[in-house]
Amino acid sequence: MSVVTLPEGDWIRSITIRQPWATCILAGKNPENRPRHWPWEGWVLIHAGKTKPEPAVLRDPLVATAIRSRELPLGAIIGVARLTGCHPDQGPERCTSPWAERDAHHLVLADVQELPLPVPASGALPAWKPKPDLLAQVFQQLPDFRP
Repeated sequence: MSVVTLPEGDWIRSITIRQPWATCILAGKNPENRPRHWPWEGWVLIHAGKTKPEPAVLRDPLVATAIRSRELPLGAIIGVARLTGCHPDQGPERCTSPWAERDAHHLVLADVQELPLPVPASGALPAWKPKPDLLAQVFQQLPDFRP
């Protein structure tokens, strides 16, 4: 197995997302809702936060369908995605995703890839720069990844 050569510089961030929403992204949830505009675009590591999900959230039909038969790792990198933009809510006529929250900013994700194994990591809300050793652990699991 070959390990991908990663670019130098400021090309990736980590975004901490509470469970079950982080796992829902791996299952197709798009967009990710945030209270403020997110000016950065590019690759992001999906970091599942350490907070256990509320039982009522897990019973929501949309969430329950997305996470069915999936683990909900906490405090770990569970995937990678390309953040292609952020826009304020544009109403149900334009933001038709059932995941789009009203009056939120929507982070639009593409090229979502789930890691075979979660990589334990400490994170910070909302986003942080991953260290090279963490990137090496993550991308060792994605040998075909090309930034």
